Amino acid sequence: MSTSHILQLCPTLSHRLRHLPIVVQRSASSLTKKQKLHLADGPGLGDFIENPDLGKTPANIVKKKGERLRLPRWLKTDIPIGKSYTNIKSQLRNLELHTVCEEAKCPNIGECWGGEKGTATATIMVLGDTCTRGCRFCSVKTSRKPPPPDPDEPVNTATAIASWNLDYIVMTSVDRDDLPDGGAAHFAECVRQIKLKKPSMLVECLTPDFRGDLKAVEVVADSGLDVYAHNVETVKEFQWLVRDPRANYDQSLAVLEHVKKFKPKLVTKTSIMVGFGETDDQIQQTMKDLRDIGVDCLTLGQYMQPTKRHIRVKEYVHPDKFKYWQELGEKMGFAYTASGPLVRSSYKAGEFFLKNLVKKKAESV
Repeated sequence: MSTSHILQLCPTLSHRLRHLPIVVQRSASSLTKKQKLHLADGPGLGDFIENPDLGKTPANIVKKKGERLRLPRWLKTDIPIGKSYTNIKSQLRNLELHTVCEEAKCPNIGECWGGEKGTATATIMVLGDTCTRGCRFCSVKTSRKPPPPDPDEPVNTATAIASWNLDYIVMTSVDRDDLPDGGAAHFAECVRQIKLKKPSMLVECLTPDFRGDLKAVEVVADSGLDVYAHNVETVKEFQWLVRDPRANYDQSLAVLEHVKKFKPKLVTKTSIMVGFGETDDQIQQTMKDLRDIGVDCLTLGQYMQPTKRHIRVKEYVHPDKFKYWQELGEKMGFAYTASGPLVRSSYKAGEFFLKNLVKKKAESV
């Protein structure tokens, strides 16, 4: 069927075509030799069919008003399965232990618990599974007065960890503002029990801010741990929106700074989530603030809304931007910078470089 026949059958289309602006196309004969060679070497139709995004400039996915963002392809993960995953989960249930991996619905649980290349890890959460704060990004249960800490938890935690084939473990906790010391003594006892059961184990503690009580910070820092971590979570401008009002940027910086003053050789670490609408300048300023107080290690990752009740994602940041921040962190002098959409504060904490960093600092004492 000719074009004229189609236009006769569809008068509306004919009317619209007549009112379109005339586009003068450049003929192939008018192209230069260089342009023809460039086109010949470029991708063909098949390449664009296989990869619809080919040729597009990488860009963040930004939320428009009233819109709920769809998960981009670079944030999709496999459903957790495997023998190692099942074994770790079974041991945790038998000993009544909790992990932030489960409570915070971490997207990397399958990778970390799956035991890829024999490096299965879990971030143990002590002091129970109920927090006294209500940060808008976190899915951990909350209560003004949670159940008292389990006195057997330090021994049970050490027993479980010692039975796993690991040489690095991350231990974190909920906030316990209901306890006089914020749970610092209990936290420290867990570290001591782990070191008793397995002295070679490297222990990273991801702690709360203990309401800014620096004596409580010292209790944990003096427990024998190898890495002291505390998360600033987001840039200064978004603290009020993301975190519980009892937490704040300056208080978190004070914790990390005091650890360095109290134990100069102790490795310090923090984490930043992105996707709340922060600017590049705000992230860069946060990184500068952290380096100014001597923080050694930094992780940057994409915030992912755990439930409909929590703060919405405003922006899915492209992996290229995370790569830029990692390079920037290295230039700024962080000993270790992990930056990627699925990176979390304890993600791949036991990898080779960080273990060597801890050992190197210990040998220099």
